[in-house]
Amino acid sequence: MPHCRGAGAEKRTEDRVTEAILLVGGKGTRLRPLTVHTPKPMVPAAGVPFLTHQLARARAAGVEHVVMATSYLAEVFEPYFGDGSALGLHLEYVTEVEPLGTGGAIRNVASRLHSAPDEPVLIFNGDILTGLDIRALVDTHRTSGADVSLHLTRVEDPRAFGLVPTDDTGRVTAFLEKPQTPEEIVTDQINAGAYVFNRSVIDTIPTGRPVSVERETFPGLLADGAHLQGMVDSTYWLDLGTPQAFVRGSADLVLGRAPSPAVPGRCGDRLVLAGAEVAPDAKLTGGTVVGPAARVGAGARVDGSAVLDGAVIEEGARVNDSLIGAGARIGARTVLDGAVIGDGAVIGADNELRGGIRIWCGAEIPPGSVRFSSDQ
Repeated sequence: MPHCRGAGAEKRTEDRVTEAILLVGGKGTRLRPLTVHTPKPMVPAAGVPFLTHQLARARAAGVEHVVMATSYLAEVFEPYFGDGSALGLHLEYVTEVEPLGTGGAIRNVASRLHSAPDEPVLIFNGDILTGLDIRALVDTHRTSGADVSLHLTRVEDPRAFGLVPTDDTGRVTAFLEKPQTPEEIVTDQINAGAYVFNRSVIDTIPTGRPVSVERETFPGLLADGAHLQGMVDSTYWLDLGTPQAFVRGSADLVLGRAPSPAVPGRCGDRLVLAGAEVAPDAKLTGGTVVGPAARVGAGARVDGSAVLDGAVIEEGARVNDSLIGAGARIGARTVLDGAVIGDGAVIGADNELRGGIRIWCGAEIPPGSVRFSSDQ
């Protein structure tokens, strides 16, 4: 089946980076209940674990070897991806006994890298959906002679992020944590969570203790006179840290707004995976994905939502911008708007759940008992 390939796919063949570190150790607390049984990077987005999209884009950019820095539910990754050969990659897995932070995680896997000290290593976070031109970042790194290069993106309201101002040449001049006053907002550029490190820089990160690359490593390098280069790429960027963002990211992948060679089908309003059953008069729109063995009943309307494996949406239900966990059941005529339903939960008929409400895994709501919303 043809793959959905959005804009931004890398085309150049020069300036390759062949190794990458993928940070996938976070607990995904903000995504609960989605992450109760599943680590955040393994929650399905557009029909496959989100991590699949990142790995496929890295491979398309020339990466051949990826080391995964795992921690929470670490045992889930290797049984699914194995040695990576199905994706054309060589994958290795390193598990942190105690969480080490972003910098500590990078240092903890350094022994698995094969790159020479002056060669580049791509590093990216397991919860960012982006259209970043990876080859362009590597090219920027090499042509600028940087020790570390950072993907930067621009946001309308940067108060929730760390600011990264740069000079006229793109060289980073400071790292400013979460500004609150107008005077502190000196740029709209933020750290977008993807980097190219010279291998020798990785080896300078302290071992055996938690280290934040954002709060310790980068400011320390800057203070020591290292060359940190920023590259602004604002094609598509989304932090999938909340359920609402995750649902949006999945829909954007299906719609083709976010580029990925791993979407298992054509871009469009809907993606129905093999083994799913959708009634002829059910309507799926807005990038909705229906997972294997899931079922959507007669007259149901599902817009911009993700229906995971084995979930059931009964006749006449209305589901908008929501995520329905694996094996969950949504009763007839029930209305969901911005809801997150945990794995195996049962929502009886004729309920109405809105406004970011989260229903825990395995919970049961009797028919006609709920008419309220929750602002999370």
